[in-house]
Amino acid sequence: MNSSTVGGKEKKTTSSYGMKTIIGSMMMLLLMVVFVGYTMIWIMMPTNTYYLHWLPDIYVKTDSTYFGQQGAGILIYTFPILFTATLGCLLLHIRNRTADNNNQSGVFKSSWKRPVLVKGPLGIVSWIELSFLAMFIALLVWSISSYLHGMFATITLQAAAKREHVWEAKLESTALMLGLVGNICLAFLFFPVARGSSILQLIGLTSEASIKYHIWLGHLVMTIFTAHGLCYIIFWASTSQISQMLKWEKIGIANVAGEVALLAGLAMWATSFPRIRRKIFELFFYSHHLYIVFIVFFVFHVGFSYACIMLPGFYLFMIDRLLRFLQSQQKIGLVSARVLPCEVVELSFSKIPGLSYSPTSMMFLNVPGISKLQWHPFTITSSSTMDPDNLSVVIKSEGSWSHNLYEKFSSTTWPMDRLEVSVEGPYGPASNKLLRHDTLVMVSGGSGITPLISIIRELLSQANDSEKKTPQVLLITAFKKSLDLTMLDLILPASGTNLDISCLQLQIEAYVTRENQPVTHNHKPLQTIWFNPDPLDSPVSAVLGRNSWLWLGVIIATSFVIFLVLMGILTRYYIYPIDHNSNMIYSASYRSALNMLLLCVSIATTATAVFLWNKKQNSKEMGHIQAIDTPPQITTSPSARFYNAGQELESLPHQSFVQSTKVHYGTRPDLQRILWGWEGSSVGVLVSGPSKMRQEVAAICSLPLAHNLHYHSMSFSW
Repeated sequence: MNSSTVGGKEKKTTSSYGMKTIIGSMMMLLLMVVFVGYTMIWIMMPTNTYYLHWLPDIYVKTDSTYFGQQGAGILIYTFPILFTATLGCLLLHIRNRTADNNNQSGVFKSSWKRPVLVKGPLGIVSWIELSFLAMFIALLVWSISSYLHGMFATITLQAAAKREHVWEAKLESTALMLGLVGNICLAFLFFPVARGSSILQLIGLTSEASIKYHIWLGHLVMTIFTAHGLCYIIFWASTSQISQMLKWEKIGIANVAGEVALLAGLAMWATSFPRIRRKIFELFFYSHHLYIVFIVFFVFHVGFSYACIMLPGFYLFMIDRLLRFLQSQQKIGLVSARVLPCEVVELSFSKIPGLSYSPTSMMFLNVPGISKLQWHPFTITSSSTMDPDNLSVVIKSEGSWSHNLYEKFSSTTWPMDRLEVSVEGPYGPASNKLLRHDTLVMVSGGSGITPLISIIRELLSQANDSEKKTPQVLLITAFKKSLDLTMLDLILPASGTNLDISCLQLQIEAYVTRENQPVTHNHKPLQTIWFNPDPLDSPVSAVLGRNSWLWLGVIIATSFVIFLVLMGILTRYYIYPIDHNSNMIYSASYRSALNMLLLCVSIATTATAVFLWNKKQNSKEMGHIQAIDTPPQITTSPSARFYNAGQELESLPHQSFVQSTKVHYGTRPDLQRILWGWEGSSVGVLVSGPSKMRQEVAAICSLPLAHNLHYHSMSFSW
């Protein structure tokens, strides 16, 4: 190949990259315009200008024989968000296809992400989270004051007309206001729990990190809606209208439906508090499925047109939930299991080579042999670049489910040919900004080391690429007992690696807090169990294949168009010829039920078709990969390893680490001294472990002197 050909290809690649960058920038600008316009709607919604002038004019212009008054709600509240989600999918697809996503260039600096609140009911909160929380609270306060100002302006005349006391009229207005403000919170409630949402990825959130926002909104929603219901009950009782509680109006508000929705919400709320959620997880898990009852009867309560306010978030959640269900129906091939004496097991699954994920990604597991209904999240410890054919997770025996799983592997009833496992995921950040730092300090406690293993493996793979810069790494890990030090054996995969470990500048400081000296344990050595491949099993794959973002955008856009077409046909040729948009023949609940049915049919049809298509493509991709038929076997580590203070660690599985591992007994790490001892403009600090450890590290990173420390945290204790 001559130089002109090479130069032409390089020029073409550069031109393609530049074009994609320009397109991406234009799409981001368009998304910002839509966001600003959508924000203005929320700001204007509580004003008389909106209700008395804008909304009636919109209703007149959108009222048609195909959509009726529902068209206005869909246009104002639903379309902007679904358009943003679809365009966001396209933007993420372009980024993934553009020069390795440009993940490794530049230095990640953001003072907005520095912790500002360390302790309190909200947990660890950064400046950017506090800013958005303040803006959301300001929106609620503005809405409350604006609604009450408009309602109380004519309260005396209304009370006289209804022969009520002024306080009773104010109580009724307050109850209505609480319902309207509660709908604002409900509109955002389902965004954080759509694990594969493009909107979350666009603003840099992961499903694990956004759960706390769902918790905040959930408490706020139920507090406001409970006050909304109590105010109406008190008003009806004081005005001798308690029979209103049993009314289900044909047009307008259905009181009984609202009461059913509130009761379902209270049941979920009561079982979601930490003490119940952590001790009786199954009660929390099962009762949370009452969200279906809550949403259905909420729509019956307010009507489909007004429910369009909360529809976008729930629409994206329904797509995500259906895709998770479809993925969970596949049985995944288990390649091996490493059983550690510290009651930890690492499960390795086969995966398609095209599946890539960022470090710190997570996956949900279900083992029908233990429980057919329980799903548990676990951090992925493997690296998609270092382990192209396998994916692994680490599970520590801490609860009844994980203990039963560990007992299943550590029992003496082996060999076992197959273990049935289902998965959902993986879910993780679109890119890992941790790798942009000059220095990386990782702090873990106990099983919190598991997400850090994936980062070490990714860095090891990156260090062997001469074109990529690798940060210097310090791993500070704390364990209760010396037996737990065997978790360090998981840093390298069970199958070993051909990479040069000496390329990675890794230093490990391990602390054993409850033992003052090395303790000799009579325990089984590390065991590695290999499984027979089964033709019924499938490899782990992305739920929508290689171009998952592009296909998700297709599902959102296509299902919404199908829904609009079906709604238009139903309204024009079934409802309108009889009702003529008078809303007198067909009740609001009947029309809401039909619309919800059409919505479910549209999403189910589109998502299932796309999923099956990508499943077929994955099968073709795996067709040329032949599984090696190896009988199940058990292998043990060369020797049972015990760690001594100051002793170098030189016998990790299959390879040797050149860097030493220093073990400290009977003490805890002095994190402030260690973190302040690092110099450099960009020191990434990632902490994964108990809440007290995360709070301590956050407090250190929030100090003015720690300007070069960039705090990152991982927490699964919701």
